Amino acid sequence: AAHDPNVLAIKQTLYRTSIPVDPALGGEEAVVRSLIAAAEAGKQVVVLVELKARFDEAANISWAKLLESAGVHVVYGVPGLKTHTKTLLVVRRERGGLKRYAHIGTGNYNPNTARLYEDLGLFTADPDIGADLSELFNALTGFAAAPQYRKLLVAPHYLRDGITRRIREQANRGSEGRILMKLNHLIDPGIIDELYAASEAGCHVDLIVRGVCGVRAGVPGLSENITLRSIVGRFLEHSRIIRFGKVGDGAEYYLGSADMMQRNLNARVEALVPIADGHLQARIDGIIDTLLADDSLAWQQTDGEWQPVPHTDGVGTHTKLMEAAIERTQGTDSR
Repeated sequence: AAHDPNVLAIKQTLYRTSIPVDPALGGEEAVVRSLIAAAEAGKQVVVLVELKARFDEAANISWAKLLESAGVHVVYGVPGLKTHTKTLLVVRRERGGLKRYAHIGTGNYNPNTARLYEDLGLFTADPDIGADLSELFNALTGFAAAPQYRKLLVAPHYLRDGITRRIREQANRGSEGRILMKLNHLIDPGIIDELYAASEAGCHVDLIVRGVCGVRAGVPGLSENITLRSIVGRFLEHSRIIRFGKVGDGAEYYLGSADMMQRNLNARVEALVPIADGHLQARIDGIIDTLLADDSLAWQQTDGEWQPVPHTDGVGTHTKLMEAAIERTQGTDSR
């Protein structure tokens, strides 16, 4: 995009990226190098740099100065809110008018953590998602108030209500309801209460939580319909995936940057994007099935205690996903 003469604008959020090594941007700083090249080519480049990213404050200040010196329009987000969303928007002139290309992910635009973290991202030309992202960037840069979004679930204004409403919809279906959440952390009291209520209504809830979790699974009369597991292995499980409903029966899929924590829902700018394409939904289902079948890296919570899952079939999530990725690159993936 930086070298495409038909690209008019690039807008991106940067939360964590690798530390500047030298002013010439040698090494792995490909993202920032490309943004600078785009600005030098005369494109409109807007970058939101989050200066309060924990442990990366100094690096982000260095990036901000470097980008500003190259002519990039650098902004620092909404006062009082930390911008945690992972978003990229490219506006391109094409036959018939302007077209938006969007990327929304679960991981930072950071080549170092990309080697160590498990993450997902959606690259799309969906007009509604592109329009939503344009309005989100307008809000972040101070050109507009927070809008009503077409498809994105955006914190702090709409994400909590959107998740709560969907949990209640599944709870209303009783034993036919299904909720799957894969998160880094789950400690928001309101969301936990909604999940307990869904379980009491008969809804089946599967939770895959890598870090801190305030839910107790399998408690009679409270959470007997909730299962809880964690995957700990070679890669840091970092993606956030939420699925509402039964597979193949109109289930809704979301991925994005937000964990179910008060700070994420109330005090950060976060975005979850819906996954509507059937092929991509099937890919996500495959990932979820692997996570739930894992008996090599998985731990499960029983009676408030974490125990390793009994080793039976030898399913390891990271090995399986690496094998699937290799198959796709070699064109042998039949899924």
